[in-house]
Amino acid sequence: MPVYHPPKIASSEITSKSLYLGRRDFIAASGGALAAAAFSSSAFAAPLKAAPSAYKVDDKLTSKEDVTSYNNFYEFGTGKEDPSRNAGSLKTRPWTIEIGGLVAKPQVIDIETIMKDITMEERVYRMRCVEAWSMVIPWIGFPLSALLDKVEPLGSAKYVAFETLVRPEEMQGQAGIFQALEWPYVEGLRLDEARHPLTILATGLYGETLPNQNGAPIRLVVPWKYGFKGIKSIVKITLTEEQPPSTWNVLQPSEYGFYANVNPAVDHPRWSQATERRIGEAEGLFGGARLDTLPFNGYADEVASLYDGMDLTKFY
Repeated sequence: MPVYHPPKIASSEITSKSLYLGRRDFIAASGGALAAAAFSSSAFAAPLKAAPSAYKVDDKLTSKEDVTSYNNFYEFGTGKEDPSRNAGSLKTRPWTIEIGGLVAKPQVIDIETIMKDITMEERVYRMRCVEAWSMVIPWIGFPLSALLDKVEPLGSAKYVAFETLVRPEEMQGQAGIFQALEWPYVEGLRLDEARHPLTILATGLYGETLPNQNGAPIRLVVPWKYGFKGIKSIVKITLTEEQPPSTWNVLQPSEYGFYANVNPAVDHPRWSQATERRIGEAEGLFGGARLDTLPFNGYADEVASLYDGMDLTKFY
């Protein structure tokens, strides 16, 4: 299988740390939408070191432009382009994650400590949205299990719950009377899913720090599940005995299951899941160029055993 090498970045194209932070401060101070768009985090992302990884796919990479401009991140608006336009106002430093619940060593850990203590690696994963579109993304991150090991889950822990930041002064999708979702956005995994080697916490993509619109500074990536499971801008992780709430599952359980495993045989009530549209690839006159969706998004060999004996039409 060919090894992917991220494109080399000329030193002349790399923004200095002082300039980068200065412009981010300007955005926060101005509070203007135009300023946030002009100084978008994706435009000033810093290079991020990552070790090579065996986790790759042969699929063509989705362009960085598409990956960073076509997003679901309702905290910044419900449109696909809203996150890239509005997320520049989010301050991602300082940033801490509270980890607790059924663990022996609960703690509050700083993102910088995580970046320093855990080896980052690049992994090229397929990403399949429940809306029947997909991407192929070169993430930078580390196994979630490495962070869980630091807090030592108790034997009674069966699930891992996640929570996103609530900061309406910086996340305009959380402001106002009428809200698309209840905040904070929450998600969850079974503990064995969370500890699976494919499950990572991502801190970057395309060789750079994670842009705000993609979930900076740290987000969950579970490649065999629909994209809404990949909770962004995480501030809290809790080990529990009971199945935790999941935002979309609570909102409409008949349409969005807790497990959310990619399954072409189980349609969404309002559309087929048998095929998908790969973002950035040419489409025909009648919306062609669709790909067949693979069970577990193509990762069945690695993860199907997690669900032995389960009725995947019931536990969808």
